[in-house]
Amino acid sequence: MIRLAHADDLLILQEIERAAGQAFRALGMDSIADDEPLSIDELNSYATAGRAWVSVDGLDYPVAYLLADIVDGAGHVEQVSVHPDQAHQGLGRELLHAARVWTRGHGMQRQTLSTFRDVPWNAPYYRRLGFDVLDAGSWGPQLAHLMEHEAELGLTRWPRVAMWRPAVPPK
Repeated sequence: MIRLAHADDLLILQEIERAAGQAFRALGMDSIADDEPLSIDELNSYATAGRAWVSVDGLDYPVAYLLADIVDGAGHVEQVSVHPDQAHQGLGRELLHAARVWTRGHGMQRQTLSTFRDVPWNAPYYRRLGFDVLDAGSWGPQLAHLMEHEAELGLTRWPRVAMWRPAVPPK
C-alpha cells in the first residue's frame, strides 16, 4: 500500500536510504553508499508539503519511499529508495506511479528525474518504465542548476543523465 509519509516515518526513511545505498558498493561506488540520507528536517519539509510517499507493509511500516519536487514546471522525482529486503516486488514502480498521478493532478505535463546512466536499477530501470533521456539542450534552468549541483557534489564521477516521461501514460 502507498500512502503519504508522516512525521513518525522519517527516521525509518533514513534507515531505508542507508540500507538501499549499500548496493552501490558492489559497483565500486562506495562514496554513494556512504552518503548520508537527507536530514529529518529536510524529509519533514517533503512530508508536510505532501510530496513524500511511502510503501508500507501489512503493519503500516514503511519499506520504500519517494520524494518529489517541482522542477521547471514538471513533477521531479528527487529520491526513490526501496529497502533491499523488499526489492524486486514492484514497490519503486508503484511509488513512481503515485508521483505520476500527483504530477498529473497538479496540472504538470511530465515527470523528470536525474540518475546514474549505467547503474542497472537506475537509468535502465527507469527506461523500462517509460522514461527517456532528456538531452542537456532540453533542460530548463532549474534542471540545469540541479545537474550542476550534482556535479559539484561529485556525483558525475559516474555518468549521470536527466530523464523524463509524460504525466499521462501513452495509450
